Amino acid sequence: MKSILFILCAVVAFNGLAQQKSITGFTKDAGDTQIKLEEKFDAQLKATNLDQWLKKLSAKAHHVGSPYGKENAEYMRDLFKSWGYEAEIASYKILFPTPKVRVLEMTSPNKFVARLAEPALKEDPTAAIGSDQLPVYNAWSADGDVTGELVFVNYGIPEDYETLERMGIDVKGKIVIAKYGGSWRGIKPKVAQEHGAIGCLIYSDPMEDGYVQGDVYPKGGFRPKDGAQRGSVMDMPIYPGDPLTPGYGSTPDAKRLSRSEVTNLIKIPVLPISYGDAQPLLAALGGPVAPARWRGGLPITYHIGPGAKVHMNVQSNWNTVDCLNVIAKMKGSELPDEWVIRGNHHDGWNNGASDPLSGMVAELEEARAIGELVKAGWKPKRTIVYCAWDAEEPGLMGSTEWVEDHAAELQQKAVAYINSDGNGRGFMFVQGSHTLESMVGEIGRDVIDPETGVTLVERSKAFGANYAATAKAKKEILARKGVSIGAMGSGSDYTPFIQHLGIPSLNIGFGGEGGGGVYHSNYDTYDHYKRFGDPKLEYGVALAKTAGRATLRLVNAEVLPFDFKGFHRTVNTYLTEVTALLDNMRESTEVENQMVRENRYIQAADPTTKYFPPSAKEPVPFLNFASLQNALTQLEKSSTKFTELYMANPKPNTNLAKLNQLLYTAEQKLLSPSGLPRRPWFKHTIYAPGFYTGYGVKTLPGVREAIEQRNWTEAQEQIEIAARALTAYSNQVDEASKILMLR
Repeated sequence: MKSILFILCAVVAFNGLAQQKSITGFTKDAGDTQIKLEEKFDAQLKATNLDQWLKKLSAKAHHVGSPYGKENAEYMRDLFKSWGYEAEIASYKILFPTPKVRVLEMTSPNKFVARLAEPALKEDPTAAIGSDQLPVYNAWSADGDVTGELVFVNYGIPEDYETLERMGIDVKGKIVIAKYGGSWRGIKPKVAQEHGAIGCLIYSDPMEDGYVQGDVYPKGGFRPKDGAQRGSVMDMPIYPGDPLTPGYGSTPDAKRLSRSEVTNLIKIPVLPISYGDAQPLLAALGGPVAPARWRGGLPITYHIGPGAKVHMNVQSNWNTVDCLNVIAKMKGSELPDEWVIRGNHHDGWNNGASDPLSGMVAELEEARAIGELVKAGWKPKRTIVYCAWDAEEPGLMGSTEWVEDHAAELQQKAVAYINSDGNGRGFMFVQGSHTLESMVGEIGRDVIDPETGVTLVERSKAFGANYAATAKAKKEILARKGVSIGAMGSGSDYTPFIQHLGIPSLNIGFGGEGGGGVYHSNYDTYDHYKRFGDPKLEYGVALAKTAGRATLRLVNAEVLPFDFKGFHRTVNTYLTEVTALLDNMRESTEVENQMVRENRYIQAADPTTKYFPPSAKEPVPFLNFASLQNALTQLEKSSTKFTELYMANPKPNTNLAKLNQLLYTAEQKLLSPSGLPRRPWFKHTIYAPGFYTGYGVKTLPGVREAIEQRNWTEAQEQIEIAARALTAYSNQVDEASKILMLR
């Protein structure tokens, strides 16, 4: 039986090689050479290295400004040097608040003092609680000492406040308690503040993040009752980075705003708490019973409140600390002024084994393997830049400050940026510029999933088909040749590259099968990751293979592998979504207004609950999408022409350098010079984090969000801005086509 299996595997492997398709961006001979190089690269990768580095780097707290964070940065710099890179630490002076006072207590109807602490576990010696550990807190909470009635606001997103309004509940002058989930954490105090709340508590409900999902740590992987999620509550959809230096690097001599001038900091105190601390508070609430969809997994009846009064006091040390980015370069032999940049952050909330070090060690091994190829005689055509970012957790600060500090040079030289963050096991997930989707599909075709033995593409399709809503959708996913990558919102270090400078970007990682439930807690440790994350570090190796191929192909490509036809198809889908959004709003507004006129709104199920039907809304007008539709028609023609010319002439004999420069700088044409409304730092007209989603993406963001906010004048203006950007983009593609026409 064993010999038959061996023969079958050999046949499959042979057939796979025989059917190997060409690599976009390479002629046939160059592609064959590239495949052999990648086989040598794979052979260098060792999971034992990832394991060793993960244990060392996560041994102590390593947040920005910590002694061990500095030690880790210097250690990684020296590793890069030993592998043949020119490596340095690029340091910035950034504002970073750490807590000095944290009090949360219920004063009525019962007395209760929240623990606000995560106990050590004898079962996990790698979760040591030391003097360098950061306690449970939210960075960028305002200082404040407040007392008020408590109100439960579900996830604390805008639609939850609409529900409260219909129930006649006002949070003005009150403290709100919200569940994690539904949006990024920083949105919860932002929306609470907009509605007049004086404080905000955020807790992890066991329904989403605790014993309802599975056994809790240390027996299982999920969040224990005293586990709490730290994290930033900076209003990053306004701008990330050091809040005192918006748009420029936080160098020692940089001009800094005063905190009173800053526009992206929350103005009310905020605390994260465990569900162990949340349960007594929620159990004491009176008022109406929460809607069914609001209820969590605690053994209580969920009421909205009020009925309980709480006191919270949050005070921070607002200190300037050193932000230490590790920057390592391998100079290109032919095109040294074209850079392929690869990054992962190294700072964490305390031990941070999963987030971020599981991704960081994969990047290190990738860089080491490339160093070995260079020592064996291979030379990269373009310059490779490996980055280990600091201060990502408080607000993407290390990457943002470096990008802002080198903005002009990066827009001239950066071919692409490839990001990873924490890594898990299971399925490949990729977000990014859709011009790179075809390249990702080819890479996914060539990398084998370590658990199933099928390609990453096939496993990703299986995941998508499993969660498809209809049989038709499932069939379409399974028939797809490549992969479908997601659009980029925010939440990691790609943000300043793509959304501020217009540099093509990717974000790559694996997940979907881990037993994780200790995100941003003291229990994100080496032992937890080895038990419930990626025990053999085999998906760390898979990440190195995947991101490594993206790096190597962009470094070596004769013609950079940008797929403009695929980009057109994707943006055309976004336009269809936006026009459908407008049509649906128009129809639903008409129906709702009729219900208001006829007083046909149903009262709440609880007869004791007051209920206030909504007011009639302004009718939804028709918007003129002609300019945007015309721009997409032009892009379709331009991208089709470029693709046909490239297929006929994959490597022109003249102006190759100019051609590639046109290709990698095309994304910059998608930037709006004035930026998005009310947040000019974000300039990309196709991808942006949502103003009220934080991490979640909004595509065609200027147009989509103006429609969602019923700002019809602004929506029409943003249609014209997006149309101009796409037209400029098409014109650049046409310039690239002219070079391909030369023989």
